[in-house]
Amino acid sequence: MRLILVRHGETDTNKARLALGRADVELNEHGRWQAQRLALSLKDEAIGAIYSSPLKRALATAEPIASSHGLEVQVDEGLIEMDIGEMEGLTFQQVGERYPHFLQAWLGGQAAYEAMPGGERLLDVQERAWQAIERIRQRQEQGTVAAVTHNFVIITLLCRVLGLELANFRRLRHSVAAKSVLEMGRDRIIVVSFNDTCHLEADQAEQEAAS
Repeated sequence: MRLILVRHGETDTNKARLALGRADVELNEHGRWQAQRLALSLKDEAIGAIYSSPLKRALATAEPIASSHGLEVQVDEGLIEMDIGEMEGLTFQQVGERYPHFLQAWLGGQAAYEAMPGGERLLDVQERAWQAIERIRQRQEQGTVAAVTHNFVIITLLCRVLGLELANFRRLRHSVAAKSVLEMGRDRIIVVSFNDTCHLEADQAEQEAAS
């Protein structure tokens, strides 16, 4: 199976650099533009199924892709973003001020096992996300599948594929509206591309022209 992992487009919360987990926020105008660019970049892929997190920002990113292939978006709860509990909507500085002990563990070697206050552990996210991919794989052993999901879901999945300890998850970064491609064979998984944002280059060119 060829798996295209897609992170949803921009929201106002992402733009403001606030912590975003299960809060069901919409894409902003720029995020909707990114979703269209993603759909355009994937129009020539032989996508046989498209799955999404149940959150609005993921569904709104998945729908243009599905529409261009004549498909219906299938929701899988396992693709939902990490439950970040009391961190929701906070700045990094606020997290440090309110939860210094958590932040110390999170930035150290215990990141995989330290639950967000009122939320999940990275280990929990990785396990349920991997189960979601396995369910998809059972249904679609051959061909190409797209899965629209979230930052921590994608990062923890890639850590597993690359054999990277979850405590080192910050070595990976996945931008909004970026895509990564995995070829999932029976014996091995190949990372074909990672954090691809080439389809958004028109936006960068426009910003440079405006400045």
